[in-house]
This record gives sequence, C-alpha cells and structure tokens, in this order.
Amino acid sequence: MDTTDTNQIDQTPQIEELSHSDKMIGVFSEPAKTFQITSLFPTRTKDWVIPLLILFALIGIIRSISMMNEEVMYEAKKQQYKIIDEMVEKGTMTREQGDQALERIDQQMAFMKGPIGWVINIVSTMIFGFIFFFIIAGIYFLFIKLLLKGEGTYQHVLVANGLTAYITMVQMLVGGILTFVLGKMIMDTSIVNFLDVDKKTILGFVLAKIDPISIWAYAVLGIAFAKLFKSKDTTKYIIMVFVLWILGGLIFFFLGKAFPFLAGFGG
Repeated sequence: MDTTDTNQIDQTPQIEELSHSDKMIGVFSEPAKTFQITSLFPTRTKDWVIPLLILFALIGIIRSISMMNEEVMYEAKKQQYKIIDEMVEKGTMTREQGDQALERIDQQMAFMKGPIGWVINIVSTMIFGFIFFFIIAGIYFLFIKLLLKGEGTYQHVLVANGLTAYITMVQMLVGGILTFVLGKMIMDTSIVNFLDVDKKTILGFVLAKIDPISIWAYAVLGIAFAKLFKSKDTTKYIIMVFVLWILGGLIFFFLGKAFPFLAGFGG
C-alpha cells in the first residue's frame, strides 16, 4: 500500500457513538442526524428503558397530583358517573349494579389520594404502560418488515419509540399544567381540550388528532424508523406512522362506543 492510500485512511473522520444524553438532546434538535448515527452502532437497551421509566413515572405522578385537586376530582367522577349511567340506560347493567359501581368509584378515588394509592397508581401505570408499549412496538415491527421491507430488528423499534418518548414527556408536562388551569384531567395537547366538544363524537375524534406535540412526536418517530431501518425514503415511514396512529385511534373510538370503559384509550 502506498503512502497516498495510508493518508486517505488516516484522514477518514471517525464517528463516535452518541451517549444517551446526546441522543435525548438530539431527538429535539437534530432527530435525523441523531438516529442516523445511532443506526451505525449496536442498539442499547438503556435507550428505551430509561425514557420509558421516566415517562410512565411522570404520568403516574401527574395523575396522582391531579387527583388531589378537588375540581379535577369532581370532573373525573362526573365522567365515570356518565359512563355508568349510559351502561344502565343501555341495559348492560342494572340500576342496582350501577349504584354499586358508583360507590366503588367513590371509594377508589378516595383511596388513590393516599400514599398507597400513589404507589399503586405509579406501579400500575408502569406495568400496563410497558405491556402496551411492547404490543404497539410489535405492530410497528410487523408493518416495517412485511410492508416496507426495512433492515432492522424489533430492538430498533424499541429504541425509536423509547427515545421519541422524550417528546411525549413534554406533552405530559404541558397536559399536567393544563389540568390544573382548566380543572379537568388532560393527558394530551389537542385542541379538543379547549372546546365544548364530546370526544366520543366523530368531531371530537378529529379535533383530538389536531395535537401539535403528538404530530411532532409521530413525525420524529417516522424519521427514527427510517434511519434505524436504513431506508433512504423517510416519507413512507412517516406516512406509515401517521396511518397507524389514525387507524388505531379509530379502532379504539368504535370500541369505546361498544365498551364505554375503553373510551380513554387510542390517543
């Protein structure tokens, strides 16, 4: 090998692996570059475990703090009472069963305001949050491998979703602030929260999807998938993410019509 070839090799810039904190910042500042560099190195379990632990703990804490607010508590009870009354009217439960359910709701909400209730709320949020996370990740993985023919693993899906969760944390914090300002439980930043529209209507569903932070998060998720699965076409991944978001929301919307207790899912 001549000296010219040696110099060319020596002058080749070495790309260093990003730390987790660098990836966290990069999700907000330069998502495409961040996930491009991340794709060059082995996946790290901490890149999805750390943000998810923080996110689910944050959700549990915000919900627990919100239940200490009497106005929020009243609105939450009113929503639960409405669901029970609708089930009684439809004949899915008797009036006696409805009254018993209402009594249990009062007892549960009173219990959740205590320290043990806080712990149960946070732990249950984490358990069900991780279960839901793995299921959603599996759905994304199937679509990516079967439909888009991406070159990656299930672990890449976990990392993409995990790091994008840092954006969702911003949404939760904003939602927590809005909860106390508006006096009702708010877990997103859609415009339906500011309008007198029932989320269980088609109009409410559409308005619930007009959520700037959710749109931002899902766009970044599409970029993450494209980079981690080594695709030159980012657009198709972003389209896939948004289509699944809308379709998933529609499924839970209609399930919520049939089974009122599912009405809060599918966001």
